[in-house]
Amino acid sequence: MEAQAYRARRPKLSPLWQCLDAHFDTFLDIYPEAYERDFGFLRPIIPEVVGKFMGCGDFANGFARVRCDHCAHEYLLPFSCKGRWFCPCCHQKKVQLFGALLAETVLAPVPHRHFTFTIPKMLRPYFRFHRGLIKELCRIAHRCLAEFHRTTLGLPEGTTGVVMAIHTFGEYLDFHPHLHALVADGLFVDSGLFHVMPDVSLAPLEELFRARVITFLVKKGLLPPERARMLRGWTHSGFNIHRSRRVPPSSREDPPSRFSRSGGTSMERLAQYIIRNPFSVDKMQPNSSGDSIIYRSGMNPKIQRNFEVFSPCDFIARITQHIPDKSFQLVRYYGWYSNKMRGQRLKQADAEPVDVPEGDVIDVSAFKPRRIPSKKWRELIKKVWEADPLLCPQCHKEMRIVALIDEASVVERILRHLGLWEAGVRVDAARDPPEPDEPVIEPWLDDPFPNYDNEPVLAEN
Repeated sequence: MEAQAYRARRPKLSPLWQCLDAHFDTFLDIYPEAYERDFGFLRPIIPEVVGKFMGCGDFANGFARVRCDHCAHEYLLPFSCKGRWFCPCCHQKKVQLFGALLAETVLAPVPHRHFTFTIPKMLRPYFRFHRGLIKELCRIAHRCLAEFHRTTLGLPEGTTGVVMAIHTFGEYLDFHPHLHALVADGLFVDSGLFHVMPDVSLAPLEELFRARVITFLVKKGLLPPERARMLRGWTHSGFNIHRSRRVPPSSREDPPSRFSRSGGTSMERLAQYIIRNPFSVDKMQPNSSGDSIIYRSGMNPKIQRNFEVFSPCDFIARITQHIPDKSFQLVRYYGWYSNKMRGQRLKQADAEPVDVPEGDVIDVSAFKPRRIPSKKWRELIKKVWEADPLLCPQCHKEMRIVALIDEASVVERILRHLGLWEAGVRVDAARDPPEPDEPVIEPWLDDPFPNYDNEPVLAEN
């Protein structure tokens, strides 16, 4: 299918942008009294990330000048905030890059499963107020997986292959720390053979995970011994490990177009799923007066409804609690997929042929991951939406970026010349809709034909 011209999103008409624009200052003012008890002290990263998001796609922060050499059509392309785990559009780029990275350069051609590790509600506050403990939760989960696999297969020297992502959010944005992991369904050995796991019960793994998490929190002095004894004795303790169906090695990448998906689950799509954004703008529904926000999700059997109603400040408190601290990595690699082991394999010479024993064993000794360059925003948009951001909407020829403009005085002069500075550089949403041949394009993934914010701006020839 021929790629179509790309039309940009319009972020200032997003319900998220409007909510933050109208209520974030109030949220900051009332935070100590209204939210500090439940959410802890206001972390400095929160106003920093929200401030960057509010300038995402704002021409005042700079833009690129894009020109078609064939017909001389031009437009201005505003910069994005490049935020992670908050800005839905900018994070989506990272989701696409991560999926391609895992499918093409990290995951070995062996079967995988998607695991989810959850802990009871009683223990979640410990991780809210001691966020550094979440990485220890990852280590515990990996050690339990390794011991479970080694015991089941009888391979005490076997190596797991695990990519683990930390989630702090529940379905309705509550603080719900849990782990998602893409796990090679078996063990690697030094010779390059992979021994596939049989289909066994997860009950021993779940018991091991529960025992080690409780012991860890007791040793840290956070969990009182009497409460630990109570948790150990409960039949339904709230600890749970879920395992998906096995994904075969052949299901590595998504089809090239979202319009031609086969319906199966690929490892690339699973990789994208485990680092999805904590919330979705599509689920937001502000009421007409703007004093409440309905957030819709799946049916919750406990409350017997598929939505939650928040005040604007409560909604802001919920979504901002999931912003990670600076330098805190929410994705971790273990075993065969760790940076150390991948680096060692790249330095090794070509492996000698290995005799494959009988049984469910796969030879991956000769597997060399393809080294791919980082996909640029243009390729990402074309891959997902079949829309080319550098396709001229007038003559359908190739366009090019001719200048990057971020000097404040130059930005102001150009925007004043184009009539966009009088309103504080914010485009008035009440203006007449733009003509379809005058798109403004932004360099991050999102719905390319949405209903919110960047008015088209044409540069003068």
